[in-house]
Amino acid sequence: MSAATLDAHVTAPTGEGRIGLRANLRHIGALARRNLLQIKQDPESMFDAVLMPIIFILLFVYVFGGSIAGKGNEQVYVNYLVPGLMAMMGMNIAMAVGSGVNEDFKKGVMDRFRTMPIARSSVLLAKIVVELGRMLIATGILLAMGFALGLTVKTSVLHLLAAVGLSMVFGASLMWIFILLGLTMKTPQAIQGVAMLVLMPLQFGSSIFAPTQKMPGWLEAFTDYNPLSNLADAARNLVNGGAVAHSVWMTLAWSAGITLVTAPLAVSRFRSKT
Repeated sequence: MSAATLDAHVTAPTGEGRIGLRANLRHIGALARRNLLQIKQDPESMFDAVLMPIIFILLFVYVFGGSIAGKGNEQVYVNYLVPGLMAMMGMNIAMAVGSGVNEDFKKGVMDRFRTMPIARSSVLLAKIVVELGRMLIATGILLAMGFALGLTVKTSVLHLLAAVGLSMVFGASLMWIFILLGLTMKTPQAIQGVAMLVLMPLQFGSSIFAPTQKMPGWLEAFTDYNPLSNLADAARNLVNGGAVAHSVWMTLAWSAGITLVTAPLAVSRFRSKT
């Protein structure tokens, strides 16, 4: 999207002091289209969303599935693993938001936005909207691979959609963390380094890949408070059947808490930089 086209979408009426909700939504839409055009011009940026779910499900089902579920029970492990991987998809896709914001500052794109009569939050919200779309694509590919390997939904389609929606809500909350990192760290490489230091213990110290009952006591206690475990358990029970209330409410509480803390900090940091 050219600068002139973007200006046409985001120009506010002369003398308008406060940007209204309708104008704000229009600005978010225009900025989201700009981000989508960037993906169209650089299709390689979709490689993580397309390839990551395929690689992870094949790797864990055929390398670890026999050891965890027992040889010949890989299909049982698919039903355990796929809902858990839905939780991991959101966390990994969310990392791209911080790197994208950081790169936009380095390229001077944010200097252009600073001259426009738009709410600063609309720039960040547009990033989140596009990344949620990428997350939905990654989740769709994950489920398609899961069904190809024998995934069965033992509840209903509505329960499956609820699991996807819950993963999207939690993923959106994590994006605010990575946006804040993108606004704070100096380089995209630094963002990815810090993110991996946090993500690896959270991912492997959870119930995503294996049941926690056989873990050491201290690690099992950690998984009880790990938000990824709550999301994985909620998605798993929504797909396979089982009690979901506690895990769902814990996931929603984590999502709300993360958003309420990090979103204002990210917007404030963004305003100070622009």
